[in-house]
Amino acid sequence: MKILLNILTFPFILLVRFYQLLISPVLPSSCRYQPTCSQYTLEALKRHGLFIGGWLGIKRILSCHPWGGSGFDPVPSKEELKFKNKKPVS
Repeated sequence: MKILLNILTFPFILLVRFYQLLISPVLPSSCRYQPTCSQYTLEALKRHGLFIGGWLGIKRILSCHPWGGSGFDPVPSKEELKFKNKKPVS
């Protein structure tokens, strides 16, 4: 199962690398975050796979606008995601 998910994730990693190597260098630098949105997406895909990593990358790209956040925002670890998704006991 993990091999299948890696195979499914690989084309998206290639798309991000294509963007980083060929498209990003000709555009003005505009990312408000560190690491950049493309690097964040690449790390998220490698660390969390296609579905969770892809969702994290999409959320990050959608938040990169003048009224969004900025600064240092690393990819969360699997433990951080588990903790964040736990519902408080009431």
